[in-house]
Amino acid sequence: MTIRTLAIAGAFALTGGAAMADCGISGGNISILANDFPALHAVVNAAETCAGEAASFNKNHNKDHKDLMVAALTPNPAEYSSVIVANSSLVTLMNDGLVRPLDDLVAKHGQQLNKSQLITIDGKVMAVAFMANAQHLYARSDILEQVGKPVPTTYEEVLETAQAIRDAGIMEYPFALNTKAGWNLGEEFVNMYMGTGADFFKPGTAEVAINNENGVKTLEMLKALVEFSNPDFLTYDSNATQAEWEAGNLALATLWGSRGAAILDAEGSTDEITSNTVLAAAPTWGGGTRPASTLWWDGLTISTNVSDEDAEATFIALMKGASTETVKANNDAAVWLIDGYEPGPASAGVAATAQAGAAPYPMVPFMGALHTALGDELADFLQGKESAEQALADVEAAYTTAAKEQGFLQ
Repeated sequence: MTIRTLAIAGAFALTGGAAMADCGISGGNISILANDFPALHAVVNAAETCAGEAASFNKNHNKDHKDLMVAALTPNPAEYSSVIVANSSLVTLMNDGLVRPLDDLVAKHGQQLNKSQLITIDGKVMAVAFMANAQHLYARSDILEQVGKPVPTTYEEVLETAQAIRDAGIMEYPFALNTKAGWNLGEEFVNMYMGTGADFFKPGTAEVAINNENGVKTLEMLKALVEFSNPDFLTYDSNATQAEWEAGNLALATLWGSRGAAILDAEGSTDEITSNTVLAAAPTWGGGTRPASTLWWDGLTISTNVSDEDAEATFIALMKGASTETVKANNDAAVWLIDGYEPGPASAGVAATAQAGAAPYPMVPFMGALHTALGDELADFLQGKESAEQALADVEAAYTTAAKEQGFLQ
């Protein structure tokens, strides 16, 4: 499998853009499954205005969309004509042939798209990306000043700063990251392991390669960090971490860049918190130079198991959704890969993380099986119920079983 590189770093210099023409939808059924955060609401809501009365329209913004999408797209007809995907979820859908090539639709209706938006796999456009994302560090500058610490650039400095904040009696649990058991926890391991620069798999194979010193060190760093997190850390997803930040309960957090605009706005928080919130690059650790994060994109797909009429109507509507018009109305909601985007304060952390050399999330067919195994098997270690070595052995065993079932290993 060959994958066209998405020029995420170049997204921060996009300018200009053409206005969208009339939608031109004459019929069809449009149904969209997407994650639940403001930027995707903006895209899908704009697509809904394009559908108007000419086509039926249904949308489901669900934080558990990754758990729903395969079952929803497998029937014929599929429950949804489109799923808004990211790096990892596209591969999952492609593994089962559930999304269709978009070359014809792009040629007919995608004249405004930048080449960097076209996610091309094995010579076929399989998704159209419209925003970039990454997890990075959020810091409260006023609290760091109280303990005489700068914004951390390494996770070792995060630990030192968190200890200083605790010792000063300011906060008992000053740090958080998205360690909810399942996908979120798996992603935190992936991020941290990326900071080692090591490979997840033995070169040229689907054989997992994390049950080693790098894997142990990664788990040890995660364990050290959650020692400064609320004891309920295994329930923390993006919504929970954002709520804790806006309530003033955190001084440091690793959180998605797509939460930046909501955290910096005036809703749900106070001026003291928002004015002192700094969005910084994802830290490095262990003497490495690569940020411990992954670069992501979000984009649209079209289901295989829908009619050509529904597919075309859905694509046209989503072209309206992912347009310069949407960007101008929601500039700070995301790091957009669309013409007309003007980088602002909310994009600072993603931009810094990309420019510091963070690598994209691995888009190989078997990464999803490893991610699932990580999310399922690491909670006991973080709770002190087993060793790092046992946790990695459990991950390896769970992954190997799944990879064999899916045909990636013999």
